[in-house]
Amino acid sequence: MDRQITLKQAIEFSGVGLHTGKKVNMKFLPADINHGYVFKRVDIDGHPTIPARADKVIDTARGTIIGNEHFHITTIEHSLSALYAMGVDNCMIEIDAEEVPILEGSAKPFVDAIIKAGVVEQDAYRQYFKPKKKITLRDGNKKMEIIPDDDYTINTFLSFDDSVMLKNQYASMENLDEFPTEIAPCKTFVFLREVEFLYNNNLVKGGSLDNALVIVDRVIPQEELDRLADLFNQPHVKVDKAGVLNNTKMTFDNEPARHKILDIVGDLALLGMRIKGRIAATRPGHKLNTDFAKKLLTEVKKPEYQAPDCDINAEPLMNIDEIRRLLPHRPPFLLVDKVIKREDNTIIGLKNVTMNEPYFVGHFPDEPIMPGVLIVEAMAQTGGLMVLSDVKDPENYSTYFMKIDNVKFRQKVIPGDTLIFRLTFTSPIRRGCAYMRGEAFVNNVLVTEAEFMAQIIKNKKQ
Repeated sequence: MDRQITLKQAIEFSGVGLHTGKKVNMKFLPADINHGYVFKRVDIDGHPTIPARADKVIDTARGTIIGNEHFHITTIEHSLSALYAMGVDNCMIEIDAEEVPILEGSAKPFVDAIIKAGVVEQDAYRQYFKPKKKITLRDGNKKMEIIPDDDYTINTFLSFDDSVMLKNQYASMENLDEFPTEIAPCKTFVFLREVEFLYNNNLVKGGSLDNALVIVDRVIPQEELDRLADLFNQPHVKVDKAGVLNNTKMTFDNEPARHKILDIVGDLALLGMRIKGRIAATRPGHKLNTDFAKKLLTEVKKPEYQAPDCDINAEPLMNIDEIRRLLPHRPPFLLVDKVIKREDNTIIGLKNVTMNEPYFVGHFPDEPIMPGVLIVEAMAQTGGLMVLSDVKDPENYSTYFMKIDNVKFRQKVIPGDTLIFRLTFTSPIRRGCAYMRGEAFVNNVLVTEAEFMAQIIKNKKQ
């Protein structure tokens, strides 16, 4: 069972912003469960915060920018990619300026600091986005898509039509274990012919040959090179052929394509949950990345995504006889017909609602509706099956529900409906107490939801 993770201790960074050129101090701080990534501007009165989420993106001009009507944070992608790739789910990010420090232009300093600080598991489970089908987003000649997979894989393709040096580049990351060594060291890059335009548009004021790959893709007169070096207060260099202007070579021949994977990991972290899927990106950039994150966020909210992915006609994991051996309930108060699936910290149960249910005689007999409290009870029984199935001798235990919170009834349930229940542990069982979230669906539509706390108690011997 996959638990949420936070940092063991605080981490501090200092540097300059790539675009603003301003000095900035930043801290990664441990955070509570379900906190996610949140930025805090400690240089503003009241220390306002903003979650790092796709719907908070306000611009993608040469970097990802989140904000609101009061303040913003720029160039967040490298820090988020390191946090996500190193498994950190919850982190408060304190910053005393508007832009995250660029450091050496890659995610490596962030990754190294996280490894040194260490991480700890937390008392709650992760939430995953698992696409049920291929999802595609196109923007002209740019495209990003995701297909279902059991891991997190990213493939990128870059084509620079107007470049002499860089033509086609490919890069791939088969899983996040590759990130620290194969992706994190890859620096951001820019073409030399772009830098003066960017500078004149109030960008790359903190750029240097130490924190970015500057690519010369055509021969430029020495006078022009010297003028640009003076503009950025950089030493004069000689370039007599196309290549990388930096004193050091690229770490990888396809470093720009690998850096695009780094950016994708950081930008898609704005979804707010872990991803299981295979991503293919053609000519990706921050706008395409964050628009795709927004599209995935929309998918998460769709009823067909929220509903359990299961075949109700498949051979059940538990039939009614097996359920009777685990639960003390008996008809007419046994409200689960079968268990379809059990995965990790989730169980899927089913009940067929028929006109023969005894409560229809008196509950709105002219327009039969299943009582909401019985839907909740059916969810609770399904949760009880999940709890007891983890006990070595379940026949000697019973599950008693101690608390039910945040119950919502969204749609009525009538004879002929098939109820699908999904119960999910929200934290590990501790001291005999289990915490679960329950959902009930009819035709892929959420009809009821609730949060449960249950206690496992050993039965008294008769």
